Amino acid sequence: MKHIIYILSFLLPFFGGAQNQDLFDKANAFYNDGKYAEAIDNYQAILETGYHSADLYFNLGNANYKLNNIAPSIYFYEKALILAPNDSDIKANIAFAKNMTIDVIDHIPEAGLAKIVKNITNTMSFDAWAIIAVVLVFCYVVLVLGYYFAYSTMRKRFAFISSLVALLFVCITLSLAFHKYNLDQKDNPAIVFVQESKVKNTPNPNGEEAFRLHEGTKVQVLESYNNWQKIKLTDGKTGWVTAEDVKLLKD
Repeated sequence: MKHIIYILSFLLPFFGGAQNQDLFDKANAFYNDGKYAEAIDNYQAILETGYHSADLYFNLGNANYKLNNIAPSIYFYEKALILAPNDSDIKANIAFAKNMTIDVIDHIPEAGLAKIVKNITNTMSFDAWAIIAVVLVFCYVVLVLGYYFAYSTMRKRFAFISSLVALLFVCITLSLAFHKYNLDQKDNPAIVFVQESKVKNTPNPNGEEAFRLHEGTKVQVLESYNNWQKIKLTDGKTGWVTAEDVKLLKD
């Protein structure tokens, strides 16, 4: 189990002022003294000022883990991972926290071309793909101008072929950028925050029960209806739970 991160203490003065710095120092002191509830209160107070960071969420996850708060610990680790998706410490701690959960849910892997495209798309963010597309458009324009102003046949041929290649990659990167945008829009994860949630086949308290989920399980929210959320599991199962049973990670 990884320890709390102190790097935030160098950044808070620039973002949250002296008050946030004081709260963070107090939270760290409480954590080191084993007073995890008090540490959580101070970390939460920083969040309430509007400051958010992967390190702050990571420390909140650690403090909740020490108190065996299954859902909050996983929730804050997942929040941290959204902001720092390649952080190995966060991934390791999520794995520790998930060992406390009850539900064992299979994962249906994607296959074929769809999996390849998705993997390539997720290598970068929407902004990164968009920036690459803009750079390639600039290269295309330069190459077209080079074609028109070139004197030799060889240079014209090189500029023409290169411009076509650049245009092809513009189309590919733009497609990947919009595909990434659509994936991000559809990605609406949540954590089950009640000890046991009865998943219904319909958004009705009197509806037939499909299955049950327990604290800390991660789900995808597909849609909302009144006070109900339609969820989907990694094994493909779907159902409806009351909105109070889950907490959205991107809220």
